[in-house]
Amino acid sequence: MKPSPADLRALARRDPSLGRAMRRLPPFPGFPGAAQREQRTHFHALARAILFQQLHWKAATTIHDRVVALTPGRGFPKAEELLALESAALRGAGVSSNKERALRDLARRVHERELDLRALGRKPDEHVVAALTEVHGIGEWSAQMFLMFRLGRLDVMPCGDLGIQEGVKRLDGLRERPTPKQVLARSEAWAPLRSVASWYLYRLTDAK
Repeated sequence: MKPSPADLRALARRDPSLGRAMRRLPPFPGFPGAAQREQRTHFHALARAILFQQLHWKAATTIHDRVVALTPGRGFPKAEELLALESAALRGAGVSSNKERALRDLARRVHERELDLRALGRKPDEHVVAALTEVHGIGEWSAQMFLMFRLGRLDVMPCGDLGIQEGVKRLDGLRERPTPKQVLARSEAWAPLRSVASWYLYRLTDAK
């Protein structure tokens, strides 16, 4: 999803500091981006998020591609295919025991329709977070990233994210990173486009 130019102008007016950052940074591209569209299903997007947790991008990509190669076809294994894989095969691909547990829990819930990802995409943000965090290995941050980058929800504020906290620090010229509670309070001016503001805060963090 992408807000209208008028919506973006209104966001910039509500917070002049953010507005100045928006003018000097690249334009907001909208969600989901090209990288997220390559993940053809919600299941793949969540499984990929599990595999990439706490790993360098290159190492995680290698493991991800090895898991893809464990089943026929070029796509990521479906839930039932992943459940049928032997632990030794997953371990040989580089998947840790904890991540295997998370992948199997996700796959089991999806396969048994305990977690209906297609229907979940039509639910309110709070419902999505509550349902996803029931899965082993998926926390609030991962659920918020799914909301933003996969479902394209425009009013998500991952206030516990260090990148967001650093972005607020740079935006407001603070000496220390704000706490999650302070970030949440600061984000009130950005509603209902807090995901857009988050995208700009990430860009501020990336900037030299």
